[in-house]
Amino acid sequence: MEIISIVILSLSSLLLIFVGVMRLSNPIKTYLKNSGIKLENDTSLLNEMRGVAAVMLCVGIIVLFGTFTERLTFTSHFVASLIFIGFVIGRLISLKTDGKPSKQITQGILFELILGAANVFCLMNIWI
Repeated sequence: MEIISIVILSLSSLLLIFVGVMRLSNPIKTYLKNSGIKLENDTSLLNEMRGVAAVMLCVGIIVLFGTFTERLTFTSHFVASLIFIGFVIGRLISLKTDGKPSKQITQGILFELILGAANVFCLMNIWI
């Protein structure tokens, strides 16, 4: 089970760190390329996008620490579960209220659901 936990934490952290860095460094290009979203060059909007990106980056670093430090494994799975399941819940609410998003975002929901469920699975195995 330990190897599965390390793999799940590694994948979760790599995704969060990669997306965080890309959106933090160039949100306009990254959103257009990965989500099909065209962001305007609005200072306040970019500030919000970079703020969320920095949170994703920091969470990714915390999750990464859980792959190396056994004492942080539970915390890393817990935080990753909250982030990924939180994104899924928000996106499902948006799907219901706003309509169907682009294909790229729909694929993102699937990855978030899989990684969220995988982290919850690891949490359950730690608790039991």
